[in-house]
Amino acid sequence: MMQSSLRYDGDSKSLRIHAKERIPLASDTLLQAHAELDTKSGSPSYLSLMFRHFYPEASASMGMGVQFNKDEKLSYTVQAKRAFPITANGLAGINLKGRYYFAEGFKERKAKGAVELAWAILNFQKEQDVRIKFGYDISNQVPYLQIRENNWTLNADANGKWNVRFDL
Repeated sequence: MMQSSLRYDGDSKSLRIHAKERIPLASDTLLQAHAELDTKSGSPSYLSLMFRHFYPEASASMGMGVQFNKDEKLSYTVQAKRAFPITANGLAGINLKGRYYFAEGFKERKAKGAVELAWAILNFQKEQDVRIKFGYDISNQVPYLQIRENNWTLNADANGKWNVRFDL
């Protein structure tokens, strides 16, 4: 099932239409495709294909793929995520994320990492779930916040960068 969303951020000041498709390949493996259209320029701003494998017993996932962004750069990425529940019901936990980019014939390299405290509040109000993440981007050394309510997501960091997303 394709997932789509409308995205807007304070830097580009343009609305983007984002689509994501997950194609199962095996019980814990999928191919994930992303595409994004910038309504200001009328051209794609992001295309991505990634193989992802999930390790449910470890609350972890790994992925590798290729992406093409609006700067007309082809890059490759390897990423991993691990969740550590801190409550018995799993609604609060710590997430560790890591990503490594390769571009320009593997000459340009960039590592990213983050640690997050995540908290899910189910039925915050009738039929309204809220998820809150407090994180720290290790590579850029900046704290950030994410608040998600059903279809709306707001991301902001201490440098004043922000974006909002509405899942259709």
